[in-house]
Amino acid sequence: MTEGIEMRLNKFLARCGVASRRSSDLLINNGKVTVNGKLANAMGIIINPDKDIVTCNGVVVEFAQDIVYYMLNKPKGYVTTVTDPYNRPTVMQLLSGINLRVFPIGRLDFATEGLLLITNDGDLTNKLTHPSHNIQKIYQVTVTGTLNENNIKELESGMVIDGYKTAPASVEIITQLENSIDVNVKIHEGRNRQVRKMFEQIGKEITHLKRVQIGEIKLGKLKRGEYRALTKDEINYLKNIK
Repeated sequence: MTEGIEMRLNKFLARCGVASRRSSDLLINNGKVTVNGKLANAMGIIINPDKDIVTCNGVVVEFAQDIVYYMLNKPKGYVTTVTDPYNRPTVMQLLSGINLRVFPIGRLDFATEGLLLITNDGDLTNKLTHPSHNIQKIYQVTVTGTLNENNIKELESGMVIDGYKTAPASVEIITQLENSIDVNVKIHEGRNRQVRKMFEQIGKEITHLKRVQIGEIKLGKLKRGEYRALTKDEINYLKNIK
């Protein structure tokens, strides 16, 4: 299957399920990609899929025959990358039953668990990770101690993290125990370790963090470490996000 039109190299790699466009740029910059036998180490290279031969890590890249969509309940202790230079476990090791080359949409940090979308649809990945979409994400958070009204107000009104003010959030108290509190936190951004940094800023320690929803896609009862194919309705929802 070819498209017969010229396109940027990073877009071609994404369409072929190698990686997202952003990660494809890193592969190009790191000298992992060739076009017609020549190293492709510059941004903006245009290729013709019908004529040019592209390799990544020595393997010829071709359009994916099937586009697939999954959700994974990521356990803590795994990194959300295809490979890891420090030999830490990656989420790809949990996807041994998927025979196509796939990659995660976005990231969850090493100690965070929960809903992670997996695909080989580079265009969808590029769309869902673009800052302009601000898709709502819901996290279950367990915090040591309790939260007072000022804590909640500060979390919800937005705070400056890494030099940027976060968008307003929503905090819902679920359970107050003797030494900890469970809350649901809704955010519309996906900055690096955002939820953890929000609670660090008010002096609270997170002992458990789990993403349970992305937009209308819910983790549900999927067990830790397991994955399933998205339904047609879930796929259509993601593709129709504006």
